[in-house]
Amino acid sequence: MRKIRMGMIGGGRGAFIGAVHRMAAALDGQIELVCGAFSSNPKKSKLSGKDFFLPSDRVYGSYEEMIKKEKTLKVTERMDFVAIVTPNHVHFPPAKMALENGFHVICDKPATFNLKEAKSLQKIVKKSGLIFALTHNYSGYPMMRQARDMIAAGELGDLIAVRATYMQGWMHGMDPNETPKRGAWKSNPSKNGRAGSLGDVGTHAFHLLQFVTKLDVADLACHMKSYSPHHQLDDYGHAMLRFDGGASGLVSWSQVTHGRLNDLSLEVDG
Repeated sequence: MRKIRMGMIGGGRGAFIGAVHRMAAALDGQIELVCGAFSSNPKKSKLSGKDFFLPSDRVYGSYEEMIKKEKTLKVTERMDFVAIVTPNHVHFPPAKMALENGFHVICDKPATFNLKEAKSLQKIVKKSGLIFALTHNYSGYPMMRQARDMIAAGELGDLIAVRATYMQGWMHGMDPNETPKRGAWKSNPSKNGRAGSLGDVGTHAFHLLQFVTKLDVADLACHMKSYSPHHQLDDYGHAMLRFDGGASGLVSWSQVTHGRLNDLSLEVDG
């Protein structure tokens, strides 16, 4: 059985999410990276291609060039799908172009920069008949799958309460005036969108909560705060939830909690 061929947009040198995608793709040996447009800077893209041992003619200077040229290759050679790991404002354009040119898409969340783009993408996906997958990757962990199966089998009885937290500390330096370089675009609404840490990590906690419990939210009350002087978007928050059926929930997220690296947890009471 041949491997599934992946093309990547973004995820070049030093890009954490791109590295995660490449490692995940290699876990079962069924996917191989065959091409990419790894940076908006063509020279940086070429350097990343060398790091990944790709032939120079399969490393592109832009996603437009990659999609156009890959489409001209034989079906037995071209990429089968595109993985998009760019900043949020560059999710919709390459996804749209890839789908309209016959390529499946796997995209980092959020699916699009705003609701208008999301509705447009929904129509494009439906018309294409192709796959558009969003990477809420923590639901792939075996323990989460087991927890979901235990709840579905009734082992916890009726669910009473659910708590999901996702804590990080990298966004706020020990010096209040310090501006971390990593992920600087995430504090820029024109590139990140309106949802700050809620959109970056809070969505993972909420998705995991719903994936495991299958509970639907009836009401919510939310508190969001920005503690970093250089950050225009939320970097800390809580959401109190009431689910259909009466169960209670709490989702907490932070990227300014010192000493926390990448701590995601889920608790379910039944």
